[in-house]
Amino acid sequence: LQRMLSIAVEVDRSPTCSSHRIADEIFPFILNIPLRSQREALLNTMESQLLRCRLLELLIQHSCDVPSTSSMSLEKILYFLSHCSIQLHFEDETATWQRWDEMLQYLSLLLMSYRSVIQEHLRSSLSDRKDLMVQKAKPRLQESDNITNLDIQLKMEGFISRMQEVLGQPFPPQIQEKLSLLQ
Repeated sequence: LQRMLSIAVEVDRSPTCSSHRIADEIFPFILNIPLRSQREALLNTMESQLLRCRLLELLIQHSCDVPSTSSMSLEKILYFLSHCSIQLHFEDETATWQRWDEMLQYLSLLLMSYRSVIQEHLRSSLSDRKDLMVQKAKPRLQESDNITNLDIQLKMEGFISRMQEVLGQPFPPQIQEKLSLLQ
């Protein structure tokens, strides 16, 4: 399945459009996966970084009170830090800290996937990508990818503050580790 999805993304001249169409079809099924381990297995084994990035974007955006209409960028990931919640109630007996832990996992995975999309020119067609690699072209950043360390610090502080309101102090070790990784 993962190989077929990866090929389906690359078949079109525009991998971005393909990944959006495929993700829009798959996303409702991901929402119906009952266990975190199953959701993570699907996302972690995804061969197409572009498709994984889009699915994670949809998943996190689904948890936001006010969805963003901007395209995927570092600025949008910072937006998610300010607006995502733990609305994703997949398992009734999951502790609140575990739902925050899952959200942190998805945010980190989104950041890593987006980094791969940019650095490996995955938004370009396969033939264009090959040329870009031969030319050793620098990744094409969007204007919304230009964020500062202050932007990151402020958004992380706000995110941590929201988590402290819900979880109190100190955070479980898993949460602390994922916060450090994300930052």
